[in-house]
Amino acid sequence: MRIALPLLAALLVVTGCSSNKALIINDQQSLVMDSNVLTAGITASRPSLDTDKGRKQAWADISNGQNHAVTIHYRFYWYDEQGLDVLPYPETHTLVVPSDSSVRVQAVNGNLEARRVRLYLYL
Repeated sequence: MRIALPLLAALLVVTGCSSNKALIINDQQSLVMDSNVLTAGITASRPSLDTDKGRKQAWADISNGQNHAVTIHYRFYWYDEQGLDVLPYPETHTLVVPSDSSVRVQAVNGNLEARRVRLYLYL
């Protein structure tokens, strides 16, 4: 038992050093919302991705189920095939979602390395 624990620790260190350095983005996590967004009655679809004239285009629908308008902030993050950030970093946008309605948000990225997108919503 005394030998097994240090051997296991050494094995974990070696395994960690030899792993691939790419950050693979999980496609199931393409939509990230702060908990207070859900509490405010906002829901959103996962972003869709398409290519138009060599540029990547992403969009998502944001819905407000409340009987009053809600102001939210959003940002699309772009990633390459390995899951690394694609520059330039996107800017944050502010949107007022009217009561009991939906709004489509979109973003375009001209960087040819962009392969994945993540939408982040917060109040």
